[in-house]
Amino acid sequence: MYRQVLDPVADSLGWSSLVAALPLAVLFVLLGALRMRAWLASLIALAVSLAVAIWTYGMPAGQAFLAGGEGAAFGFFPILWIVINALWVYNITVATGHFDVLRRTFARVSDDQRLQAILIAFSFGALLEALAGFGTPVAVTSVMLIALGFEPLKAAVLALTANTAPVAFGAMATPILTLGKVTGQSSDTLGAMVGRQTPILAVFVPLILVLIADGRRGVRETWPTALLCGAAFGVAQYATANFLSVPLADVVASLVSAAAVVLAVRLRRPHAPARPVIAGGAADEPTPEFAARAGRGGTAGAAPGDARADVVRAYAPYAIIIAVFVVCQIDQVKEWLNGATQTVGWPGLHITSASGKPSTLPTFTLNYFTTPGTQMLAAGLITMIALRVGAARALRAYGTTLVQLRWAIVTVMAVLALAFVMNASGQTVTLGTWMAGAGGAFAVLSPVLGWLGTAVTGSDTSSNSLFGALQITAANKADLSPVLMAATNSSGGVLGKMVSPQNLAIAAAAVGLDGREGDIFRRVVLWSLLFLAGMCVLSGLQSTGVLSWMVP
Repeated sequence: MYRQVLDPVADSLGWSSLVAALPLAVLFVLLGALRMRAWLASLIALAVSLAVAIWTYGMPAGQAFLAGGEGAAFGFFPILWIVINALWVYNITVATGHFDVLRRTFARVSDDQRLQAILIAFSFGALLEALAGFGTPVAVTSVMLIALGFEPLKAAVLALTANTAPVAFGAMATPILTLGKVTGQSSDTLGAMVGRQTPILAVFVPLILVLIADGRRGVRETWPTALLCGAAFGVAQYATANFLSVPLADVVASLVSAAAVVLAVRLRRPHAPARPVIAGGAADEPTPEFAARAGRGGTAGAAPGDARADVVRAYAPYAIIIAVFVVCQIDQVKEWLNGATQTVGWPGLHITSASGKPSTLPTFTLNYFTTPGTQMLAAGLITMIALRVGAARALRAYGTTLVQLRWAIVTVMAVLALAFVMNASGQTVTLGTWMAGAGGAFAVLSPVLGWLGTAVTGSDTSSNSLFGALQITAANKADLSPVLMAATNSSGGVLGKMVSPQNLAIAAAAVGLDGREGDIFRRVVLWSLLFLAGMCVLSGLQSTGVLSWMVP
């Protein structure tokens, strides 16, 4: 039995926090400064977290390694289980040629690649986030952008940057539902509060995307459409989360924003250079095999018009995914599927919190049928029938997916092992408790805590599980709104998604740039920190009389 310690270094939270932050500092330095491969950087950071847990926090070595083992298992199921099956469905569409049809239909909306970036990375990515989450939109949209002519590095940066505003409501609002469970607050109220924060972020994301795609020229020439897309998404997300349904917030917002872009293009086609965003060097090129598989090399939309039946089949997999996920959200169906869920204690792992209460960390949930990964697998099987794909061809596509994600699998499992070791030993709680001691200023720091949790685990859901209750405690001590602080954890967490090694690895694997995670990190970290600063200001103002009227 191990009892967590919060201040093992000189009985000081400050000094203990410096030591507790070492694994994260090592991880980000190796990725950003030394540009080390993500899987290797993650393994080294994992070793540092184990060393800190054992020699600084006094955690028995056996317990520390068991915690890491549970984290690695959680990294595979449910997180990698979702990504693998989502990419498998995508690879089926590639193998059958239907992905090329889908690509051409997007290209025909507009020949301006900057608007294509908004439509695919932001609107379509938000729909994928709403349905599956956990890295799926980054993997799929980055490859779609490459097929339209974007260089791989830029495609990955665009996909990661776009995957921010929708994240809190991802996977049918799983992060917010989880936040409600760990804080005891109403998930509807929390969703309404998040729906008064992330929509403001959403207004600016498409503008940043065109800036990344084509610099100031891109913003100057396409800002009306970009602003319309962001505003449409934000208004729809706010209205749905506050007045309709929290789980459907991203579904509605993604469709409304896509419709806004299509409408704007039809009313006014902005001037655009022929190929404004694909300049790059050989260093940013994927392998020839990957380029061929992604369909890169031709001019987007140059093929003759596709038959209506082919277009229908190209969209069929995504319609099937939506249908499967919606059906699985029906209360009676969800209850039936939950019947197969098992909750087990991780063998040999026994932990109590610093207060002496049994920790819930060793509890491992096997939600075989309610996890989005299994539902994505079911959608893939139905897709096989719809596209008339034989078992042998589908298995080859699955093998391709596993090879494509091989290093990402190692990275994700290592990062989640690191997160669980930090959580189990008390390192993460040390950092959070130290920040929570800021008093009224905690309203400004609250998003940082959520950002930190997502940056470590790669999941806003995990960040909410980790820090949700701590946010409530800090709010009560500082006389702040518990709803505001808990929701801000989730809103701040969405901004850590793009710098998480887990998502960096998925992006690099998707675009064929394994080993270049450090380069991607350097391209997105400033945007992550800039958005985070804005969220800190918003949270601080919402805790005062200036914007307190926004808190439900």
